Amino acid sequence: MMQLLSTGSGRYQGPRSSAVRPRGRRAGILGTILAGLMLVGNIPATAAATVTSTIPVGASPRNVAFTPDGSKAYVTNWESSTVSVIDVASGTVASTIRVGAGPLGVAFAPNGLKAYVTSAGPNTVSVIDVASGTVTSTIPAGETPMAVAFAPDGLKAYVTSGGSNSGTVSVINVASGAVTSTIPVGPLPNAVAFAPDGAKAYVTNGQDSNQVSVIDVALGRMTSTIPVGSSPTGVAFTPDGSAAYVANNEGDTVSVIDVASGTVTSTIPVGWAPDSVAIAPDGSTAYVTNSGADTVSVIDVASGAVTSTIPVGTPPTGVAVAPDGSTVYVVNTSSNTVSVITVDAAPLVFTAATPPTKANTRAAYNYTFAATGAPAPTFRVSSGALPAGLNLDGATGVLSGTPTKAGKFTFKVTAANGVSPHAVTDRITITVTKAKVR
Repeated sequence: MMQLLSTGSGRYQGPRSSAVRPRGRRAGILGTILAGLMLVGNIPATAAATVTSTIPVGASPRNVAFTPDGSKAYVTNWESSTVSVIDVASGTVASTIRVGAGPLGVAFAPNGLKAYVTSAGPNTVSVIDVASGTVTSTIPAGETPMAVAFAPDGLKAYVTSGGSNSGTVSVINVASGAVTSTIPVGPLPNAVAFAPDGAKAYVTNGQDSNQVSVIDVALGRMTSTIPVGSSPTGVAFTPDGSAAYVANNEGDTVSVIDVASGTVTSTIPVGWAPDSVAIAPDGSTAYVTNSGADTVSVIDVASGAVTSTIPVGTPPTGVAVAPDGSTVYVVNTSSNTVSVITVDAAPLVFTAATPPTKANTRAAYNYTFAATGAPAPTFRVSSGALPAGLNLDGATGVLSGTPTKAGKFTFKVTAANGVSPHAVTDRITITVTKAKVR
C-alpha cells in the first residue's frame, strides 16, 4: 500500500522515527506558537519581491513547473489526482488534466511539447501533450516515482524512485517513451536536477543519508556522493552550472555545492524545514520554500545571504521561477493554492488621473487612467458613481461611452496590483449637460 507522510515537504521519505520533529504542518499548540513566532520575526520591513496574488488550484498541490515559453504553469494535485493548468497571463486555472493517482513531480521537455508527471499510486509517469492538454501515454517507472527532470538536450528524462531504502533513478528514452535503464543511487532519493551542460545530474538522498548522489550522464551511473545537510530534499543548479543549491529539510539550511570540485563551499541558514529551491534565470537569486514556517527565503547568490523572507500559504512545498524571471510560483499544499510572487513589485502611483470634467449627452467621452508600478494594475470605481452611459475598463483603465443623463457625478478610481498601498485618485466630478436639439 502506498504511503505518504503528512509532512510539509509532501515527499515520500519512508518510515520516520517518532523522535523526528514535525515539519510543515504543526503538531499541537507548541508547533503553532513556534511557527507564529518565526513568521513574525522573519517578515522584512521592505522587500522588492512580494506576493501579489493567490491562485486556487486542486486538492493538496505538491509541485509546479512553467512551460519553456512561460505562458502556462502546471501544478500537480496529490489528493485530486489532477494537474491544474494555469494561464499565466490571466493568473487563473484554464483547465484541469486528470492523471494517475498521487501525482508529485512535473517537468516540461525543453521544446515545450511534452510534460511528464510522476504518479506515486500506479508507479507511472503520465505523458501530457501540451498543445492539446491531454494524456497521450503512461510509462511504468520505479516504486513510488517522485521527481522528474529532462536532460537539457531533451533526449532522456530521469525519474527518482522514493519507495524503498535502495534508491534508484529510472532513465526514460523520450523518443520511445520507455525506461531504458535504472541507475542505483543513494537511499530515499527525492529531487533530481541536470547540470546545464547535461554532463551530470544531482539526486538528493533524504532522511539519514544526508548526501547528494552524482550521476555521470554519459556513463549512466552514479560516480560519487557529496555530503550535505540533514535530510536534503530540493536541488537546483545555477544557470552557469558552477554551483548547485540543496535544501536541507531537517537542517534548516541550504548547502552550496561547487560543481567543479564536488564539495560544499558554504551553508546558508534559512527558515524552518526548507523543502524546494529554484534559481532565477539570470542566476542572481535563489528562492527556498520553508514548509515549517510558511515562508520563502530569498537568497542573493553573489553574497550568499538571505535578503528577505516572504510569507506565503500553508505549507509551501514546490517552487518555480518564470522563464523571464518576473514571477515566482509557490505551491501551498494545505491551502490548495499557488502564491504568485512578483519579483520587482512596486506600489502604484497614478500618472494620469485627471479626466475632462465636462461632457454632454450626445458626445462620446474617452479618457485613459494610468499608473506606474509592478505588476500591472487593475482599475475600479471605489466610491461614488460614474455618469450614466460611461464605463471603466478594469484592465486598461479606459473610461469611455456616451453620457445618457445630465447632472453632476462624483467618484474615485482605485488602481490595485496586489502591492500595498493601492493608488486612489482624488475626488473626480464630471458635469454632464444635456445636448441641445437643433
